[in-house]
Amino acid sequence: MLVAFSVAPSGTGREDGSVHDAVAAAVKVVRDSGLPNHTDSMFTTLEGEWDEVFAVIKEATEAVARFGSRVSLVLKADIRDGYSGELTAKVERLESALDQITP
Repeated sequence: MLVAFSVAPSGTGREDGSVHDAVAAAVKVVRDSGLPNHTDSMFTTLEGEWDEVFAVIKEATEAVARFGSRVSLVLKADIRDGYSGELTAKVERLESALDQITP
């Protein structure tokens, strides 16, 4: 399964509203997990089995909770039994399809 998630604190008390330190704490948890992952400007995507992916998301959420009085968590999952390597394979299939489109 692939799970894209975004987690951020609120009630941080920072005047500039920045949450980069909290997000960095969450991304460190993800990277330390050893699961295949990708982080972009909006989401971090993890690949693995249900229990291991959600254990990492829970730990990342707990890491962010230390930075504020509330936490916002957004999830999107692609659950497809029997497939792995989809973190990159889906993008490769998309790029191949784009190559087939003539202007």
